[in-house]
Amino acid sequence: MKTKAVLFFLTILLFLSSFKGFAQKPDFSGEWKLNKEKTVLADNQLFLSRITIQLKSDSLLTTRVYENGSGEEYPFDENLSLDGKDCNIYIYDMPRKTKASRSDVDGSIVFESSTIFNGYNGTDTLSAKETFNTDNEGKILTMKFTNKSSAGEITGTNYYDKIK
Repeated sequence: MKTKAVLFFLTILLFLSSFKGFAQKPDFSGEWKLNKEKTVLADNQLFLSRITIQLKSDSLLTTRVYENGSGEEYPFDENLSLDGKDCNIYIYDMPRKTKASRSDVDGSIVFESSTIFNGYNGTDTLSAKETFNTDNEGKILTMKFTNKSSAGEITGTNYYDKIK
């Protein structure tokens, strides 16, 4: 009888410990590079070619590197809290307001930003929403995005491979 009780207890313990493993949120920390074979890029648009993420429990630091069709790169750092509060920075003389939050459901990170820039017809605002997820192994980062400005709306999905 004691053997059955011990086996039952060990089974419950094993089940609970494995359940906790499934509840862990994905770790986005690392260096990620755009997979150009999987990603469909729009012509003549800046795109996020690389991103480095340092994720902590309540904040994250990103180094974003945008690239144009000619291969010119435009990096900038952004330090954000994960509580949905606005962070204000300037990127090459353009004001940018960003907030980030983490989903309790799937652990994804959602970025919402607005950047004021000078376009062909004067001052304009680029509003962006990005949702980051990783695969189960933590080797592929997926970014679903929607960008809006006076020129229209662009949606898409970018795929990044973990390089470090």
